[in-house]
Amino acid sequence: MARIARIHLDPVGGIAGDMFAAAMADAFPEHVTGLLAELAKLGPGCELTDHSDGILRGRRFVVRDPAHGHDHVHLREIASRLRAAALHPEVLRHALGLFALLAQAEAEVHGVSPEEVAFHEVGAWDSIADFVAAAYFIAMIAADEWTAGPLPLGGGRVKTAHGVLPVPAPATAILMKGLEVVDDGVAGERVTPTGAAIVAYLRGVGAGATRNSCKLASTGHGFGTRRLPGVPNVLRCLAFVASPAFPAPLEEEIATLEFEIDDQTAEDLAVALDRIREADGVLDVAQLAAYGKKGRLATHVQVLARLDAVDAIADLCIAHTTTLGVRISRVWRRTAMRSQLETAGGVRVKVAQRPGGGITAKAEMDDVARLAGDRTQREELRERAEAEALKATRGYGPDRRD
Repeated sequence: MARIARIHLDPVGGIAGDMFAAAMADAFPEHVTGLLAELAKLGPGCELTDHSDGILRGRRFVVRDPAHGHDHVHLREIASRLRAAALHPEVLRHALGLFALLAQAEAEVHGVSPEEVAFHEVGAWDSIADFVAAAYFIAMIAADEWTAGPLPLGGGRVKTAHGVLPVPAPATAILMKGLEVVDDGVAGERVTPTGAAIVAYLRGVGAGATRNSCKLASTGHGFGTRRLPGVPNVLRCLAFVASPAFPAPLEEEIATLEFEIDDQTAEDLAVALDRIREADGVLDVAQLAAYGKKGRLATHVQVLARLDAVDAIADLCIAHTTTLGVRISRVWRRTAMRSQLETAGGVRVKVAQRPGGGITAKAEMDDVARLAGDRTQREELRERAEAEALKATRGYGPDRRD
């Protein structure tokens, strides 16, 4: 599968650690073997089973290991056990991060430091397995962005090692701060502490949103153990890959800087314009032959620039050329929808969609010259690169504007 640009979690019935693991396994079955091998480093008893509630089909994540009790376990003991298991470094990092986040919430509830927190249900083997499974998918999928739909509030009371507590449980409520919630009228513990920790943790994972067009690549359903009245107790996972869809045309106001040169050598002017062309905020630099006063042959220079860089670029023009002044004006520009793609052969190609819907491609000549030999070879490489880029974008178009 292509790089995952975004994974969206849809907590229809809610979210718990086992539901997250099951939903991800259902969406990414190719990772199940690796997941079970990683969990086997901690001990036996984890399996993924097919499940249907009569409406939807998906998976459940089941942990069977009664040898591990539900005694109080401190964070340092859990961390020590995870480190001793020789987990994949990224899996270990995310698993420790999930437990640390939950420990901070529990510490706030009980008024102690995270190191003093004694986990109860969460310290059990099944919850450790849930977090390690979640960490495995977070590490292996490496999505650019994770998002989640509104979390159901639920309601009522839940029995815990601390006694009967309101729903959402205190630590869960702390972890849900800043997350979007919805009250759908269905009571019960809809979001568990492990589920809330996973959603809260995922806010800080990934490179961030690009918000370019995406294609839905796969879906998965992870079921919980309870049955809810009128609502499937399922967490849905939607995985998206980046789509090379064309963005909207760019319309913006920019600046033009213009001046004439009639007393600077062509060699030195070429160096000066290269320096200007490389400056931040410069969009393009052009030069044209012109006739100045007294019939002198001169060079007309036009610089296109971002508005916020105009002052610095004007100073640069005066510093590197012999001009004594620069004319500055604001103009409105509209560009074709375009992007720069790189072919398998290492040639960058600019692809553009024209207003009539046609798509054109232009290979970067610097890349062609670097990779090819004589003129015939350069032409063949250029044609192959442009054809490859057009094939890659046919039906979609590029995904970003340079």
